[in-house]
Amino acid sequence: MPRWRWLLLHMTRRLWFRASLIALAGVITAIVAIFAQYHLPWDIPGSIGADAVGDILNIIATSMLSVATFSLSVMITAYDSATSDVTPRATRLLMEDSTTQNVLSTFVGAFLFSIVGIVALKTGLYGDRGRVILFVVTIAVIILIVVSLLRWIDHLTRFGRVGATTARVEEKARHALEERLANPWLGGVPLLNPDDDVPFGFVSVPANVVGHVQHVDMDVLSLTTANGAHPVHVVAPPGTMVYPDSPLAWIAPANDVDENMRLIARARTAFSIGNERDFDQDPRFCLAVLAEIGERALASATNDPGTALDVIGRQTRLLALWSTMQMERVGYVPKYPHVHVPALRDIDLFDDAFTLIARDGAHLIEIQLRLQKSLEALARMGSESFRAAARHQADNALIRAKTALVDPLDRKRLLELVRPADTFATVPPHTEC
Repeated sequence: MPRWRWLLLHMTRRLWFRASLIALAGVITAIVAIFAQYHLPWDIPGSIGADAVGDILNIIATSMLSVATFSLSVMITAYDSATSDVTPRATRLLMEDSTTQNVLSTFVGAFLFSIVGIVALKTGLYGDRGRVILFVVTIAVIILIVVSLLRWIDHLTRFGRVGATTARVEEKARHALEERLANPWLGGVPLLNPDDDVPFGFVSVPANVVGHVQHVDMDVLSLTTANGAHPVHVVAPPGTMVYPDSPLAWIAPANDVDENMRLIARARTAFSIGNERDFDQDPRFCLAVLAEIGERALASATNDPGTALDVIGRQTRLLALWSTMQMERVGYVPKYPHVHVPALRDIDLFDDAFTLIARDGAHLIEIQLRLQKSLEALARMGSESFRAAARHQADNALIRAKTALVDPLDRKRLLELVRPADTFATVPPHTEC
């Protein structure tokens, strides 16, 4: 995804953007009605008094201001609830909720429409035909308000709740994983050994700032390569924490020093670095946020193991999707053949998805049973590296559980469930939990 498109996508997700568009549409609608009355090719039967339309618009203006203010307070309460009960990282997804933005934008747009209509009526800009047009548009606005209110009432029953927010994070993770599977290595070619020594003679593209890589513009990097004359090795994919001297990428140098500086400067513009990680190009961040939700549910102040069990199920679904689609991918043709990008490692995905829950739920038998069964199922699918990562995560969880489980009966139940890694394929399903 080009950087301009990524920035535009982020801007369109902001509440102010959608509210401004609909508010502008409301103002334009009220103004267009003034000029439309002079260009209609037919006469509108009957007439409507200015007071009648004005009274309706006054009601809309007063009620919409109150409803918009109340809705904003509800939003803030939902954000606070998500921050304390779910995780602060999930609040951003609530702020990008399209239903909430559409409803609030409708309220603000209807308010501005009514204000402009009232001003135009008081100044006598509407004639008989203009007032009829304004009345018809006002009725349409009222219908739109009623529909928005009904949607808002239904949406409030779920907005900010732990289950709904967790489902929203899972959907975001699913989209990020599917996007990465559709464009493995971000559309480039695999960087097989990113931890090995730098190719001889390549020069570094330093970050120069402290932050997280949020987005990589592969189009810019592809142009920087000059059709293979200066291949690029990306070493800081989205999600990487970088420091001023951290290399974002390594690039084959040019013969001229000034040209080298231009190449480095151009390559640096392909990396967007911010204070926080971003969901779009960073599937690991999505899995980590889900894990945070499960970890917070296991805190002594919350004591909600059911949510942690739910998160384990969601993580299992996501990793099963990753495994299945990875095995089905054939005939990949890189869009950027001269840009080398490290792959998402299966062991890192498992670490992001399960480590926090395995650590904080090591003393809970219900968590450990579900965790072992989920990892056992994942260890029967996918590539060899995927199965090995599942087995490795299961072994780590078992080691923690053996230390943390106090009740000998709990330890016995867990050990009865667990089988050696090489017999995972023959382990019968467990009936508990």
